[in-house]
Amino acid sequence: MTGPVLFLTFVIVQRLVELAIARHNTARLLARGAVEHGAAHYPAIVVLHFAWIGAMVVWGWDEPLRLPWLAAFVILQVLRVWVLVTLGGRWTTRIIVLNEPLVSRGPFRIIPHPNYAVVIAEIAVTPMVLGLTWVALLFTVLNAALLFGVRIPAENRALAQYRT
Repeated sequence: MTGPVLFLTFVIVQRLVELAIARHNTARLLARGAVEHGAAHYPAIVVLHFAWIGAMVVWGWDEPLRLPWLAAFVILQVLRVWVLVTLGGRWTTRIIVLNEPLVSRGPFRIIPHPNYAVVIAEIAVTPMVLGLTWVALLFTVLNAALLFGVRIPAENRALAQYRT
């Protein structure tokens, strides 16, 4: 039982730390004249992630860890850090656009939305560490609908003028 509780604690603490970083970066960016886009859908993203973590806590706290999935999770965390470090002070959980050239180094050389790619994989992989296939499937579908139906199109519109 200790393994799942430690794993879930890590996920929760990681998300809380990221929210603090995002809030700090958002305030700094807005103070520099950046503009937020797509704010209306942000609460839906928060609810989705809260429910995803809640489902894992409720149904996974006493499940054994699946080591192959845990290894995949660790790899995703390395990729997550790469994205966050690459964006630095421009990383946030919101769509905040600064009147500066887009970041084009690191993982952004490879794919247009590396943070979303990591999140998509995490939404599926993280519950699988606890053997929660239904949580992985349900939240992957909900996340895909939100990201591809709303979030990524909103971000693409916001960034269109800065793409070369």
